[in-house]
Amino acid sequence: MSPPSQERPRGASLGLPGEGAGSLAAFSTRVGAFLIDSLAAALVAGLFTAPELPGNWSLVSFGLITVVALVVAGQTPGMRLLGLRIAHPRPGERLALWRAVVRTGLLMLLVPALIVDADGRGLHDRLTGTAVVRD
Repeated sequence: MSPPSQERPRGASLGLPGEGAGSLAAFSTRVGAFLIDSLAAALVAGLFTAPELPGNWSLVSFGLITVVALVVAGQTPGMRLLGLRIAHPRPGERLALWRAVVRTGLLMLLVPALIVDADGRGLHDRLTGTAVVRD
């Protein structure tokens, strides 16, 4: 008879709590925040391209909204609505512009965000040393 397996909580390797504020956000909640941000970006781009559909201009507005929001507030509008924020590698500091730009660029490619580690962090978060956590 083998001993019961002891699963470590998601985020334990990052020093994050297993549950509650500061714990890693669920994939479904992160996807919800992404969809809210994508819709908001399309609406903003649509203001400039109406009556035509925004097309790829939505990517430009998504990138700008995301980078500015992450650097200024540490969360995008979608994250704010769903109670999420970015955990910075050095608590108490603002997210550096380069981290926000690289993270957003990789997120816009989608595939890096779908390549997750044992903690559920996407490649875009691992490469920038960030994590999406519950606020």
